[in-house]
Amino acid sequence: MSREGVTPQSEDFSAWYNEVVIQAELVDRGPVRGTMVIRPYGYRMWELLQADLDGRIKEGGHDNACFPMFIPESYFKREAEHVEGFSPELAVVTVAGGKELEEPLVVRPTSETVIGEYMAKWIDSHRDLPLLLNQWANVVRWELRPRMFLRTTEFLWQEGHTAHADEDDAMRETMWALDAYAGLARELAAIPVIEGEKTPSERFAGAVRTYTIEGMMRDGRALQSGTSHYLGTNFAKVFEIQYQDEGGKLVHAHTTSWGLSTRMIGGVIMTHGDDKGLVLPPRIAPYQVVVVPIGRGDAAERTIPAARELAATLKKAGIRVHVDDKRPQLSPGFKFNDWEMRGVPVRLELGPRDLDGGVVTLARRLGDQGKEQVPLDRVAEVLPGILEDFQAFLYDRATRFRDERIATVESWDAFPGQVSTGWARVFHCGRTDCEDAIKADTAATPRCIPSEAPDETGACFRCGEPSAYGRRILFGRSY
Repeated sequence: MSREGVTPQSEDFSAWYNEVVIQAELVDRGPVRGTMVIRPYGYRMWELLQADLDGRIKEGGHDNACFPMFIPESYFKREAEHVEGFSPELAVVTVAGGKELEEPLVVRPTSETVIGEYMAKWIDSHRDLPLLLNQWANVVRWELRPRMFLRTTEFLWQEGHTAHADEDDAMRETMWALDAYAGLARELAAIPVIEGEKTPSERFAGAVRTYTIEGMMRDGRALQSGTSHYLGTNFAKVFEIQYQDEGGKLVHAHTTSWGLSTRMIGGVIMTHGDDKGLVLPPRIAPYQVVVVPIGRGDAAERTIPAARELAATLKKAGIRVHVDDKRPQLSPGFKFNDWEMRGVPVRLELGPRDLDGGVVTLARRLGDQGKEQVPLDRVAEVLPGILEDFQAFLYDRATRFRDERIATVESWDAFPGQVSTGWARVFHCGRTDCEDAIKADTAATPRCIPSEAPDETGACFRCGEPSAYGRRILFGRSY
């Protein structure tokens, strides 16, 4: 078994990322271009995210359901903007069972259309509202430039779909979902995201409003990590999602949709990783602690049982722990480097001298504390605090990194340099042609209109026309 180093981030961030996801055994490349095999270590990260978010969704009053992955093509064609937006990414089945299908079937890229069809069947009265549904599923969007976790032809996600009596209730739902995503990102992934609304050109196809959480990666680029959409009555009119109000009048429902995917794992990798590999926040780490017994022969006969006993104690304390006792041919140094590559927050080294002294040697994945010795009988007591401190450290570090790379820009001349390494806070006119010209010249796009930005007006930094949003917006290059 061998483990090569990875390209330094400063040399080629893209190469670093591609090498880390493979060497840390998160994914493997699938047999079809653009697909990925999520390996157990990577899938465990998704399970931890999924469990937390599913709890939030259920606490919000939503019910999980499952809808077909094959959707009649005619469903998409009913909402013109929706089909136009997704058309380049669709995978379509035309032959099944050895016969040409009478109507092509779209492999699910998102489920507004099929769920809208069933909402129309299930909703009759105002008493049926709100209807709050969620689906955990895989989706297919054909990617020309795939990258593991970030943009793959097939990926995992959840998609919430809800129907409401009026705009106010639907907007409350839209913002509830956005806040749930922001909470997940900050509390589990330790990513300090910025919440805000997308500009009209960046909206989800068919939406009236789209909201996003944006995180900054360690190369200064933005990652859209979760989105929530107020769909108005657009889909309700197309799919006849109607209800009788208290006066007996037939009224169209207001609908929402919102989704978060395995892209969040890519965000964790790029927000926290370094030249040694992954750096995982404890709350999302498959193993929060790894115990490495040291020694061979007679020494191993002492340290391996002691390591397993220690791990059993830590498991009882609710800590996810792994004992590296299956690779006797590998040196301790190799194992240390290997677990650093895989981002385990805390490593415990247990050798014969440690046992003789009744201690274990503790090393953190990051930080300047160095190694320290902890009494064996106190490890289970002190580790929860160490892990929580490490979680907070990563969040604070990412926040400082982001804030140092966001700057207010007043002129076009200063803009290209700023977005080459971070984000620019600017006034913008809101015109799509102005956005397109900025993107063509710098590859930067409007990330969001920040929800918490102060009210301000001014002149567009590029064309000089009055700003359109009543506040400064964020531009940056993105994934």
